[in-house]
Amino acid sequence: MKITLICSICALLMILIVSCESNDALEFDRYYAEGNVIYQSHCQNCHGAHGEGLNGLIPPLTDSVFLKNNRDQLACLVHNGLHGKITVTKKDFTEKMPAAADLANIEIAQALTYVTNSFGNKMGIVNVEEVNGDLVKCL
Repeated sequence: MKITLICSICALLMILIVSCESNDALEFDRYYAEGNVIYQSHCQNCHGAHGEGLNGLIPPLTDSVFLKNNRDQLACLVHNGLHGKITVTKKDFTEKMPAAADLANIEIAQALTYVTNSFGNKMGIVNVEEVNGDLVKCL
């Protein structure tokens, strides 16, 4: 009898805890988790497991200032790749970044949510609506 009561109280508490997490937090968690998988399979080889980049060849993803200042261009960089010079952490990088045009817009949003909230970055969710809007404006 006591065990049943204790189990019932624990179950009720778990339901209350789970229901207290907002939809926004759940969406962020989903984007972040999926983004981690996408990062590992598409980005980590060049940018590193900790976003450190590769010496003077591949820029790091640890520069919050660059990411914040170029947030509306990040989806374009992922989708179209990069050709030409980019300056990150006061260093110039000229290596070509291949396009990830095979990624769906939701996958780009998830990868960007992961990157912009990892490696010392804290920028919140990059949702698919934001990516859709940014990709329309790509040069």
